[in-house]
Amino acid sequence: MVLPTLKTKHICICAGILLLAVTGASLFIGRYPLTPEGLLSGDAMMRSVFVTLRLGRVLVGAVGGFALGICGFVFQTVFRNPLASPDIVGVSSGASAGAAAGILFLSGVGAAGVTGMAFLGALAAVGAAIGLSFLDRSGKNSTIVLAGIAVHALAQTVLMCLKLTADPERELASIEYWMMGSLSGVSLYDAVGNLLLCIGASAALFVLHRQILVLSAEEGEARMLGVPVGILRMTVLLFATLTVAAVISLTGLVSFIGLLAPHIARMLTRDSRIGTMLLSGLSGGILLVGADILARTAAQAELPVSIFTSLIGAPFLIYLIVHGRTRT
Repeated sequence: MVLPTLKTKHICICAGILLLAVTGASLFIGRYPLTPEGLLSGDAMMRSVFVTLRLGRVLVGAVGGFALGICGFVFQTVFRNPLASPDIVGVSSGASAGAAAGILFLSGVGAAGVTGMAFLGALAAVGAAIGLSFLDRSGKNSTIVLAGIAVHALAQTVLMCLKLTADPERELASIEYWMMGSLSGVSLYDAVGNLLLCIGASAALFVLHRQILVLSAEEGEARMLGVPVGILRMTVLLFATLTVAAVISLTGLVSFIGLLAPHIARMLTRDSRIGTMLLSGLSGGILLVGADILARTAAQAELPVSIFTSLIGAPFLIYLIVHGRTRT
């Protein structure tokens, strides 16, 4: 068993405390100010805002960011690519097409219809990518990557067709806003099922952490050890896909969390043990909750959360590219 080092344990404890602090602060920050005294005194308006508006979005931010950080670690490890993300197997593009269909055809159902369609779209896209990859018996990483690119292109075509049929003043604006990502429309009632799925699938990924590390080795070596690489890879990707789909079907497309969090964790721990996987999740939670706080407070109107994750992620991506070149 690949145990975390003592240094990694200390870093994880500090990151966990920071996540709890940021999450606790986020509960009381917003247009309508909340105070612990007001909540404890039984103020009806404060309690209503806390339960209806604030609690759901903060939990989704913390749990969703944690899950995206873990899945980023998984995708980068399995594909042995530091720039791998859920887009590589079509999760995000499938969710976008599904959400657009929900906005166009299930507007009477409300946010639950959009969430459900986004989730189904993500699963359909990944199912298609995995199905295509099975046509190649070699089981190489490149096969599913190429299948993901093909499915991504198809999903983008479907999305463009749906946009053409959308009402420019109402439906098209809703589609574009969903694709920018936001926690503003999240309620605790609608998020319970997705949160439970996130927790369950993330727990499964932690149980499979040793197998995930095996997949980071050369395929020939793994096969010589008797590891069923193809089946194992598909199982891990299935759990990671379920996790990502459960998050982005609620929040819309949130950029760079899955890319940034694992790199932050590896820069701090200098390894790829289970502690680094945990730290990736904690970093993802801190990033998403922190970005949501900025989205609520940086301007008069609430901004999409991806604006702030991109402001951090784009320079970091440039740093990775430049740093990689200077080392070669």
